[in-house]
Amino acid sequence: MNQLIDALFTQGYYVWDDFLTEDEVGQLRDCIPEEWKKARIGRNEEVMRESAIRSDKIQWLHPSMGQPVECFLSKMEQIRLEANRHFFLGLFEYEAHFAKYEKGDFYKKHLDCFQGNENRRLTTVFYMNESWSEQDAGELVVYDLDDNEIARIPPKSGRLFVFFSEQFPHEVLPTNSERYSIAGWFRVNGVKDNQLDIAH
Repeated sequence: MNQLIDALFTQGYYVWDDFLTEDEVGQLRDCIPEEWKKARIGRNEEVMRESAIRSDKIQWLHPSMGQPVECFLSKMEQIRLEANRHFFLGLFEYEAHFAKYEKGDFYKKHLDCFQGNENRRLTTVFYMNESWSEQDAGELVVYDLDDNEIARIPPKSGRLFVFFSEQFPHEVLPTNSERYSIAGWFRVNGVKDNQLDIAH
């Protein structure tokens, strides 16, 4: 945890290898539902489907999916508390979904905070791809706000990537094999149009 906090202080992102053991990753994979929903872009009224921007499928996480999901969410809660303690971010909640990229799927460059509603402050991406190789592709490419590539993250099993949502545009390159991950966001609570912004 200390390495995570130090890296967020110095560079704004951190690659945490072996965040979960292979057994824990396998148990988490077993919780993945059979039914998937086409991913959308935006939030609330701005939500839209746009296959030219992203082509993955998702399923939102909730504790009732099983104990491995509960354990994963518990670990995320530890990160939320530590990030709030060190960065005073006021992170209020964590939302996350399983993501499945089939062969050829991608997600073009984007920021994780929505224009006019920047409540996502810290992003996590956890990978569940056993025996990943370079031929499988599907890497996460990370940029700075000046559009310079600063990191290329292979989606290896057990790896967690954490970064400040508003600082790093990123994209998922087309994958050559099925690719599984959990994408998550720590959010602050806010009020818009006299309504609390609570994730569903």
